[in-house]
Amino acid sequence: MNSFASTEFLNPINTQTWANGRHLVRCHKIIQETRDVRTYCFTMQQPVLFFFKPGQFVTMELEIDGEQVMRSYTISSAPSIPYSFSVTVKRVAGGVVSNWLHDNLQEGDLVAVHGPVGQFNCIDYSAEKVLLLSGGVGITPVMSMARWFFNTNSDVDMVFAHSARTPSDIIYRAELDYMSTRIDNFKLHLICERTETGQIWGGYRGYLTREMLQLIAPDFLDREIFCCGPTPYMRAVRQLLQDAGYDFSRYHEESFGATPASDIAVAEEHAAEALVRDDEAVEEAHWVTFQESGKSVQVADGITLHEAAVNADLTIPKACGMGVCGTCRVRVLEGETTMEHNGGISEEEIAEGYVLSCCTTVKGSVEVEY
Repeated sequence: MNSFASTEFLNPINTQTWANGRHLVRCHKIIQETRDVRTYCFTMQQPVLFFFKPGQFVTMELEIDGEQVMRSYTISSAPSIPYSFSVTVKRVAGGVVSNWLHDNLQEGDLVAVHGPVGQFNCIDYSAEKVLLLSGGVGITPVMSMARWFFNTNSDVDMVFAHSARTPSDIIYRAELDYMSTRIDNFKLHLICERTETGQIWGGYRGYLTREMLQLIAPDFLDREIFCCGPTPYMRAVRQLLQDAGYDFSRYHEESFGATPASDIAVAEEHAAEALVRDDEAVEEAHWVTFQESGKSVQVADGITLHEAAVNADLTIPKACGMGVCGTCRVRVLEGETTMEHNGGISEEEIAEGYVLSCCTTVKGSVEVEY
């Protein structure tokens, strides 16, 4: 009998598959990409298939100076190499998490991550022609997309335009050059704001402009565009495309970040004001019960579950505060709520009763599995 037709060959792989939730992973390798950018590669001791949509992200759960800190990072690797995943982090002046990772995280260390989640991906918005635009460390999600297309021998027509400060700041430069020489459906264009003393640079200089984009991708109006970078960069790209008459139904960008401490303080203050303190307000209030904690609190209509938890002296982990990262996911067992999220939860999870507490408001008495 032909061995390829044997039962053993047809048996499915007995390997667990990654699903959205909290996972303990091990830092397997650290790669120095540029002078201030590192890639951290993660695996599990038992084989796990890290399937996700290129462009999605995870939220890292860290303890820094005795405090729990959550921070979201795009997965820079591609699911086409599924037994590990990577995040790429730039050291930022004054950045609590980025500096801690660069100074403390070592190969072999264990880290808790939540995810993967995110609406910014190239699977849900398939197209024959794409334009991948990035600035600085914003290259990570579009690199995941490019790697996916490259590794799967996709025939998607890709134009990749990346902006960096100097040639030495170009992340993944060698790999990008390699990809551009291997297939004819990957066109690479690198833009450097300036050069340093002694550097030789023959590519584009300055900032991305409409004239430059017209040279890079003359048919950019016909392409699906995926963009990620610093806020000023993405603002400039949107303005450029708007002036050119681009159809923004085909434009996708990634934007998330940690909730500033000041925003958390304001949320807690508002939550405190929402507590019912007099008999006249009781009729308009709702009870929020946290089943596992055995705590309940009365709040006004429209208060978020996260604010309710604060008033019940409970801490639901939160990173972005705007329904993107999925960190604050909880399950509503009973009651009426309204959720306005930004991609941090899947339709399957919603069908199972899960919500994101940061953007889910109370519309009646609610029981939460927390």
